[in-house]
Amino acid sequence: MKLVLFDIDGTLLWSDGAGRSAIRQALLAETGATGPIDGFRFDGKMDPQIISELMRGAGHPDAGSPASIDAVCDRYVELLERELANGSRNVRALPGVVALLDALDEATQVIVGLLTGNIEAGARLKLRAAGIDFDRFRVGAFGSDAPARSGLPQIAAARAADLMEGTPAGAQIVIIGDTPADVTCGAGIAARAIAVATGSYSADELAAAGAHTVFEDLSDTSRVVAAILS
Repeated sequence: MKLVLFDIDGTLLWSDGAGRSAIRQALLAETGATGPIDGFRFDGKMDPQIISELMRGAGHPDAGSPASIDAVCDRYVELLERELANGSRNVRALPGVVALLDALDEATQVIVGLLTGNIEAGARLKLRAAGIDFDRFRVGAFGSDAPARSGLPQIAAARAADLMEGTPAGAQIVIIGDTPADVTCGAGIAARAIAVATGSYSADELAAAGAHTVFEDLSDTSRVVAAILS
């Protein structure tokens, strides 16, 4: 069996800046400053990591405080829900995503899950806004589960153990994402990475990071499924 773990932003969906806007507002509301958010790269990072780094960039004394980061995260979820509901954002599933998820649902040897830097509540909101059912993902590892992205594959694998008659490892785990961080995060457990150039990194950059296979997008369902199952 295969455990197939999808990143969210830039891989499954495009949130049209809703997350960045909500984090900006949450930082202002909770800390009074945004830090160097303009031009700051969110892709490949964990939500709490983003918030901590921006707080540190603003010189906030509580930049490493879990309580302060949690407070910003809580406010972020509230503001993200508002951003996604106001109709100003063109949130959408990316090309081929829904057809690919449908095809994987039919593959009895596949368990589909999430591996994302989003905290779980934010992941739910973004997926719902893009018309993707959160409950079709049977396991997940989220931005609040580990301090670094490299810790997420092992967490997702452990959560899949009851579904797979044992904890998956190596090529049993396939991580699909749009950043070099997605490609490299599973190296510690020899997971296989499939990259998709629908985010801010090119196919060449993703290949150079070590992706097993790179697609321009996920629209060729049969080829992507073949790459997952090979």
